[in-house]
Amino acid sequence: MHYTGRGSGTLSRMEGQGSYTLPTGTEYRGALRDGLFDGEGELLFPNGGKYRAVWHRGVPTQGKYTFADGLKYKDKKWHYCDGYDRRFYTEICSGLKPADISQFTNLDPPRKIPEGCYDCGDGFYNPETRVIVDYKLRFLRNAVLQGVLISTCKNSPFC
Repeated sequence: MHYTGRGSGTLSRMEGQGSYTLPTGTEYRGALRDGLFDGEGELLFPNGGKYRAVWHRGVPTQGKYTFADGLKYKDKKWHYCDGYDRRFYTEICSGLKPADISQFTNLDPPRKIPEGCYDCGDGFYNPETRVIVDYKLRFLRNAVLQGVLISTCKNSPFC
């Protein structure tokens, strides 16, 4: 954990405007009071997503999540990739591809998957090593549910 900020406080209590980085790499930027998120602030996730909120004693009272590609999440009347409209956000913004070129994820162009590996959302799973690495090929974690990973992860843009 790492904190940098302005305002009063000691090393044991964060106070004022600042930023706080969690061990997961998620960063909070904004107001802190008595060591808690309090006031306007945002969480910046390693995947590029953002959650802007007004916080009260560490709990968001109102907020909005924006995905890395700019898609804004709506908790009511959410019709993204559902039975009403099955297009990805990049297809909504840029249009559909020709009939013989399918788009299997929101990424365009799709992420290159290393040979024999599976894309599991936050990185690549290698069944030979039973390890998941992030998209920069840095170790994330050991995998324990190999059958579930292989049945639910994407291993080719053409599968």
